[in-house]
Amino acid sequence: MITRRQALAGLAGTAALAAGGVRPARAADRVRFLTDWYAQAEHGAFYQAKATGIYARHGLDVTVMMGGPQLNGMQLLAAGEADLATGYPLPSIIAVQRDLPIITVAASYQFDLQGIMAHSDITSLAQLRGHKILLAGSSHSSFWPWLRELYGFSDDQCGMYQSNLQPFFTDPTLAQQAYLTAEPYVTQQAHVPISFFLLAKLGYPPYGSSITTTTGYLAKNPDVVRRFVAATMEGWKSYLHDPAPGNALIKIDNPKMTDGLLAFAVGKLRSTGVLTGGDAKHSIGMMTDARWKEIHDFGVRTGLMADKPGWQAAYTLDYVKNLRVVA
Repeated sequence: MITRRQALAGLAGTAALAAGGVRPARAADRVRFLTDWYAQAEHGAFYQAKATGIYARHGLDVTVMMGGPQLNGMQLLAAGEADLATGYPLPSIIAVQRDLPIITVAASYQFDLQGIMAHSDITSLAQLRGHKILLAGSSHSSFWPWLRELYGFSDDQCGMYQSNLQPFFTDPTLAQQAYLTAEPYVTQQAHVPISFFLLAKLGYPPYGSSITTTTGYLAKNPDVVRRFVAATMEGWKSYLHDPAPGNALIKIDNPKMTDGLLAFAVGKLRSTGVLTGGDAKHSIGMMTDARWKEIHDFGVRTGLMADKPGWQAAYTLDYVKNLRVVA
C-alpha cells in the first residue's frame, strides 16, 4: 500500500491503484482561510505554506481569502463563509460573552504590532495631549480606552484614520495609529522622520494575528484544524528562512505590493521576535492560560468587556500545546 505522502504527491496513479486492488488515499481536506487585510508579509506563513507544499504535505488544500477594510472577518466566519480566519483576542472574548461560537486555536504573533506614529519631535506619547490622533473605528474597542486613561487623552482628540498617510505628511502636529511593519516603511520612503511607539512595549497585552474558527467547525473537523495550525507554524518558520516563495504568491493576490515593503516587513518580523520570542521559544504559535487571563483582565479593567464567567471558552490550548516548531 502506498503512503499518504506518495498519494498526495501523485507518485502512484489511479489506474495503478485500481489494477492492484489498492484503495486510493483520501483527497486533501479543503480549508478556506480568511485574512484580515490585503495580502502582505504579515500573512507570510499562509502563502508560504501553499507555495512550498507544506499544506499539501499535511493533507490540506487551503484557499487563502484576502480580507480588507470593508470585510468583517468574525461575521463571515460565524456565517460559514470561511472555515478559519485571522482573529484578535479581545473581540474573541467579547464574542463568547455574547454567545457567539468563536474560538481561538493559535496565535502567530506573541504581541500586537500596532502602535502610534508621530512626527520625530514627539519623544513620548504623553506629549500628544491636545494633538489630533487618527484612529480606525476598531481601535476604540481595543487600545484607545487604555491609552486615554494612561496618558490623559480625550475623545475629542480622535480623528478617523482612512488608510491614507497624506494627512500625516501635510500636518506636522498629527499622529496616527500605525503597524510597525507597514506605515513606517512609507514614511521612510517619503523621507519623513517619525517616532513610533509600539503599544506592546507600553503594556498592551493581546497576541497578534491569532487563528480563529467556530466551535461548530472545530467539533466536526478537529484533525483538520490540528493539521492546519501545525502546517501554518511550519510556514512561518520557512517564511522567516526564505520568504521568496510566499512573497511570489502574495504579489499575485495583491499586485500593488512591492518588494521593498515585503523586505522591510520581513525584517521587522525577524528583528522584533514577534514570531519567535516569549512563549514561542517552545514553538511558534504558542499561547498560555496566564496570557489569556492577562488579556481578559485588561479588557475588564479598561471597560471593554464585562467580567463574566466562562470567558475561557474563547480559546483552547489543545492545538498548540504539543507543537514544536522552533525557528
